[in-house]
Amino acid sequence: MQPTGDLRGDTVHVGGDARQRFYDSRGYGRPLGGNDIALSRIEAAHLLFRGDLAGVTLDGDDDGAATDPVGFERFFVDSAAAVDRFAVRYLVYADLRDRGFYLSPARDPWPGGRVDVADAVDVVAYERGSTPDTGNVRHPVRVVGERESIPAGDVAGQTLAVVDEESDITYFEAESANVEGSTDYEPPADLAGVLLADRVVVWDAPSDLYEHGFYGQPLTGRAAAVEGALQLSLVEATSLAADGSLRLTEVVDDGGGENGSETLDTGDDPASAAAAIVARGRAVEGDRFDRRLATYRDLRDRRTVPKTGFKFGADFRTYLDVETVEDLPHSEHLVRVVEPGHAFAPRELSLDVRLAGGVRKELLFALVDGSDRVDDGATAGIEWLSIGRLTP
Repeated sequence: MQPTGDLRGDTVHVGGDARQRFYDSRGYGRPLGGNDIALSRIEAAHLLFRGDLAGVTLDGDDDGAATDPVGFERFFVDSAAAVDRFAVRYLVYADLRDRGFYLSPARDPWPGGRVDVADAVDVVAYERGSTPDTGNVRHPVRVVGERESIPAGDVAGQTLAVVDEESDITYFEAESANVEGSTDYEPPADLAGVLLADRVVVWDAPSDLYEHGFYGQPLTGRAAAVEGALQLSLVEATSLAADGSLRLTEVVDDGGGENGSETLDTGDDPASAAAAIVARGRAVEGDRFDRRLATYRDLRDRRTVPKTGFKFGADFRTYLDVETVEDLPHSEHLVRVVEPGHAFAPRELSLDVRLAGGVRKELLFALVDGSDRVDDGATAGIEWLSIGRLTP
């Protein structure tokens, strides 16, 4: 005969041989002393669903009289009314249990509370073969409904379990990332360019700038009579100017957009060139330019080559090791630049991850605080976050 439980507040107490039956053998609940254990509502619901508990006695009625034990259906509805996000959390708990994991709530006094995880983590899943006693945590699980938002700044180190409207679950792994490349190229120090509306043209660019440094895009064509002309994006041009490699010989104001009212320093030195290009970048793109510039500079400092990720819906794609454009490897990452306070919409996150996986690239987010703007694109620091699909 299966035991019954007694709901006391938000926990279900079970006596008899409950410790041996549920905690010692299968990792449910926490010991209370003797053979009694306490179950969270989700654990109790799962045992009711499996038929391992005969029922749970709810709180007394309005007269204080004890009620008869209820089954899974009544207990589930009662818990969904009493506990925030109970339904989606239960679905994830049951799914991971079916996959062979032992789990416990990630808060004291439950076993999972011994793990140093963020408050937003709902449950911890232990390595297969591990129990709450051994404490080998494999997945700190944060449960998210399809219509909830996910703050970008506090998801590193978590397993995201997103439950959609049809109760299907998609798992994502969010980790801090360390991007390091091995591209070895130093640009020349005597580049001269013209600032146009939203790009810089270097008329006599050395071939190495593109062929080995992978800067810019050549102006080419079948009938071209001009050689050495290279178009640089504003972030590429600012980075080169900030490093002392690029000066401006001319600033063209075409009167289009907001940059028609800009007053730009056209001094013939790299520092003033960097300031002029940054001013143009802010005019055409706003504060987002500073965040993208800081990310570009950081990636170059890490000896990677960032190029536009427009075709993939990202800010950049990256190449870790470029020796020559003629023998260019596949890009390894797609990079999206966001603020630390950015919140992911699960639907958009799923789309980004799916696209990156479809083109065999890792999805990275650069969390850039744009409050301290510096004309060369320097920042106090960038937090790098990697998010990918996971099959637990």
